[in-house]
Amino acid sequence: MIARQPRRALKSDGQVSTQLERNNLITPIGFEKLKSERDELLKKERPRIVEEVRQAVLQGDRSENAEYIYGKKRLREIDRRVRFLNKRLDIARVIDPAEQNPDCVRFGATVIVEDEKGAQRIYTIVGEDEIDLAARKISWKSPMGAGLLKAHKGDEVEIETPRGPIVLTVLDYRYGG
Repeated sequence: MIARQPRRALKSDGQVSTQLERNNLITPIGFEKLKSERDELLKKERPRIVEEVRQAVLQGDRSENAEYIYGKKRLREIDRRVRFLNKRLDIARVIDPAEQNPDCVRFGATVIVEDEKGAQRIYTIVGEDEIDLAARKISWKSPMGAGLLKAHKGDEVEIETPRGPIVLTVLDYRYGG
């Protein structure tokens, strides 16, 4: 086997391209989860809290009414979350992993890597709004995700971590299911 130099994860200045930075890449499943959360807040949670606040108003003095104060606070939290979700959905760029060109690791890929100690791990590269470390779903903007992008089978990728650089070997990758 020919010894190759590990590929660097990020550009020399340590930044992901600014054009890519503005994109909110997301899988179709992640997009639907965000829409579902927003719809749940708008159609179920918010009307329920509005009714609770209305009932609290009927009780009289609002200045010492804990239900009223808590309800108004909860409404502000819901409205803030809905605004955030709307912004994320508005700028979302949905990319279906099944439609990706399989010539190298791209957004949506599930990647099998091996570290220097021989331990194998599986990561799925997803959007920022889909991160789930327990399920090994990592952001494409994270050092690990950015480092794995454009890698091929057999490539060694050097990734900077808080504990120092690590070298991972890409054993395999796949798209969809």
